[in-house]
Formats: sequence, C-alpha cells, structure tokens
Amino acid sequence: MRVTVGIGTVAGLGVFVVVGASLAAPRSPSPPAQTAAADATTRIVASAQAFLATLDEVGRTKVQFPFDSPQKARWSNLPTGIFKREGLRLGDLPQAQRAAAMALLSTALSQEGYRKVVEIMRGDEILRGAPGGPPRGGGGGVRFGEDEYYLAFLGVPSVSAPWMLQFGGHHLAINLTLAGRQATLAPSHTAAQPASYSFEGRTVRPLGDENDRAFALMATLDAAQRSQAILGYSVSDLVLGPGHDGQTIQPEGLRASALSASQQTMLMDLVREWTGIAHDAFAAPRMDEIRASLPQTYFAWSGPTTAGSAAYFRIQGPTLVIEYAPQRGVDHIHTIYRDPTNDYGARFARE
Repeated sequence: MRVTVGIGTVAGLGVFVVVGASLAAPRSPSPPAQTAAADATTRIVASAQAFLATLDEVGRTKVQFPFDSPQKARWSNLPTGIFKREGLRLGDLPQAQRAAAMALLSTALSQEGYRKVVEIMRGDEILRGAPGGPPRGGGGGVRFGEDEYYLAFLGVPSVSAPWMLQFGGHHLAINLTLAGRQATLAPSHTAAQPASYSFEGRTVRPLGDENDRAFALMATLDAAQRSQAILGYSVSDLVLGPGHDGQTIQPEGLRASALSASQQTMLMDLVREWTGIAHDAFAAPRMDEIRASLPQTYFAWSGPTTAGSAAYFRIQGPTLVIEYAPQRGVDHIHTIYRDPTNDYGARFARE
C-alpha cells in the first residue's frame, strides 16, 4: 500500500487491529518466534544500510553516533527552536534519501506504529500553519512541521551487536534498541497536537485508540474498583517524561489482579497501543512479558471518567510504565512508554 503523507509518497503504511488478548501463562519464545525476530532484525538492518548507502561522508558523520554516547538521551517533546536535536534533519534530505528514511521506519515498526508516527508528524505540519490549521505559535525561531524530525543511529546497524535507531521531533521520540533477536522501544514518547484533525476528508486521531480504550475500561469498573483506581490527588502531566531517565515512582491505583478476565483483556489491549508500535516480531514477546507480571501491574486514574474528558492515566508494572497526560484540554496529549528494567536496552548489555 502506498500513502501520500505530505513529505512524499512512502511505502508501508497500513492499519490492523488485534483484539482479545489471551491471559494464559507466558511461555519462552518458540523457535518460530525466535526466527521471526531474527528475520525482522535482518530486514531492519538491511533497510538501515540501504539508507546509509544514499548518504555521502558528511551525511554519514551526522547520522552516526557511538552506542553509549550522550545522544542516547537527547530526545524531547519540545519543538525545534526550544530543543536542539542532532542527527539528520528530514527537511535537509533530498527526496530519495527522505523516502529511504521513511522506508526504514516502516520496516522497523509495525503497520500500526508507522501509522501513528506518520499521523503525529502530519499533525505537526498542521501546527506549522497549513491552510485550515491553527495559527502558528511559539515565535522566537520555534519551528513545527514534517521537516523538523531527525534520524540518528547509535552504534552500527548489526544483526547481532546492540545498536539504536532514534527518530523524533516535536511530540515524537522513537528509541528502538536492537540486539540480535531482541528489541525494545523503551523509552519512547508519543504525543499529539492537535489530537484530532481532518485529512483527505476523514477525521484523524493519532492517539484516539489510547484514549477510547482507557475510557472504555473505566466504564466497566464498579464502585469498589473505581475507588482504588482513582488517585486522591490531581496529575496533570507526565511524571516520568523526557528528562526523567532512571527515576521511579511508587505503584498506585487498582491492581490488575482485582480486574475480571474481560477487564484484564481490555487492559492488555490498552497496553498494546504502546508495545504494538514495535515490529510484530518484538511486540508479541513483550506482551507475554507484561502479561506474566499482570498480578503486580496497576492501573491509576486522575480526572473525570466521562468519555471525552481530559484525564490522566497510568499503567505500571515491574517492567512497564505507561502514562497518558492531556495538556490543559483534550486537544494536546503527551504519553510516555518505559521499561524500568530495560530502557535503552540496558538489560541486553547484561545478558
């Protein structure tokens, strides 16, 4: 399938839905699953090498960083002009290189993950002041739009050694660390402003499923469950967002063990909105890992429970932190996805 995204025609964008996750006990990855992960890594590395082959020496110098360099933590929700990113800027690339960069993303992520990335970028193009969009804000050199996204590699793309694909800009930070048949997206930041917009005659909500699934779950909670899930204080922004690497928060809210089987399935479907950004071969074992610690996982809520309201929620377990935080209304959303045991692939280095 081919889709025009405003930065040229790129391949690989599509949508799929997975529902009804099983809550059976997790198993070690099967040989077919291991093969699928290895094959995915091979394809991602090949796509990265194809992109690198389009660059001259100056471009390769700009895009390449040591695996353990400070660049690893150089990501933010802020736009250009407030936060300075390093790497290759999409707006500086000729069309062929830009298409190769987007093809790499479509290979590295799931179809749903790639869709989210494209729709977040497209929303930022509206913020830039496209016809019919909201007025341009910020001033002082602040820049929005699809040109203002940066690509970097930490370490050399490899089918065995750890390396990272880093892509981001305003309201987006994809940090994909790969190590052979293993991969993690933690930490990654997805956000949306506007949270809803019109494109080619249809309404686009980049993070709409995250919102809708959370309110649907809340609607099933009984009074006792709600009393545990709803925090006794207000949370209006991400607690462990950009700049909070290595920090922790005390688990709060409703234990997933207090949910019914159908409610647990709804919770896992909600979690998948973040884990499922990764390539399917990596998302499936990650979901198994989270499911294994479901009894120690908490769901917490702050704000109104009526669908369409601005409310914060958090999902937290031994290897998981997800936060969803509206910013002064429903049309500006920030989210974060972390694994306190494996941000930036820390666990891979120990194995």
